[in-house]
Amino acid sequence: MKKHNFSAGPCILPQEVFKEASQAILDFNNSGLSILEISHRSADFVAVMEEARTLALELLGLNDKGYKALFLQGGASTQFLMTAYNLLEKKAAYLNTGTWSSKAIKEAKLFGDVVEVASSKDKNFNYIPKSYAIPDDADYFHCTSNNTIFGTQMKEFPATNKPMVCDMSSDIFSREMDFSKFDLIYAGAQKNMGPAGTTLVIVKDDILGKVSREIPSMMDYAVHIGKDSMFNTPAVYAVYVSLLTLRWIKEQGGIKAMEEKNNQKAELIYNEIDRNPLFKGFAAKEDRSAMNATFNLVDESHKETFDKMWKDAGVNGLNGHRSVGGYRASMYNALSLESVKVVVELMKELETRS
Repeated sequence: MKKHNFSAGPCILPQEVFKEASQAILDFNNSGLSILEISHRSADFVAVMEEARTLALELLGLNDKGYKALFLQGGASTQFLMTAYNLLEKKAAYLNTGTWSSKAIKEAKLFGDVVEVASSKDKNFNYIPKSYAIPDDADYFHCTSNNTIFGTQMKEFPATNKPMVCDMSSDIFSREMDFSKFDLIYAGAQKNMGPAGTTLVIVKDDILGKVSREIPSMMDYAVHIGKDSMFNTPAVYAVYVSLLTLRWIKEQGGIKAMEEKNNQKAELIYNEIDRNPLFKGFAAKEDRSAMNATFNLVDESHKETFDKMWKDAGVNGLNGHRSVGGYRASMYNALSLESVKVVVELMKELETRS
């Protein structure tokens, strides 16, 4: 049976990518070697890394604008630490919109004063704070564009003359925006870009080299830039699959096409959540994520029935995070509209049974 994969991450990837990636495991570029065993210094893989970095900048519209793309390891969790290591001299401003921004704040506090400019913790992070002030003496402002656990997404970003850092792990390449507003973007690959194991970092050259502390080599963006993401052995296969996914995004029509499809999926499921008296949305309507729709049953007595229905229908990964409960439909770029229709029809069927 075909599975409809709503997992929050590691998550669904395009079938075309799986086919090409699986062939490369057996024989990469007709080399007689697997992608899993080739040298990361070989010409074949150096070409992969270069194309992946170039294509990431191209899709974001940041080519020739003073940015560098890096594929690093350690996930976004290491970036919580690394951004502060490289940028925080005295004070940083953070917007707290959920679990991951809370973790980023914790790491940044190791390096200096952290000002939490606003937080939505008072309502279990079901909304995005508005109308907050960024201190004039902040070294940078940090935010999380999409909150996977709680299903909220920033629709607007503050106007500031401070460097803006953004964790885009769960919505990068999913919607159009002016990415040049950001001075540093980081994203774990395992949502919209590839398998777990590599993390994309987009960094503007001119924000580096301004802290007085010594930075360990593995934590220093400048070192990784100088070595073209090859300071240490990269996650070869994860970078390769990320490249295939970036190619797929471009072939589909780029970020614009991704956004159009993602909006269709989000509209379909949110309309049903709002229409169906058995369900209620978790996130504030104006801040709902197009990537992660979070919703709950009004009456938990329907849970056993609904859970059996969606599991029998080949739906995977619909359970909500323990922080929210209920359900979470993660609708990343590679998820089809047809899969969303399956869940919506099940929601309607539950209503008719009740």
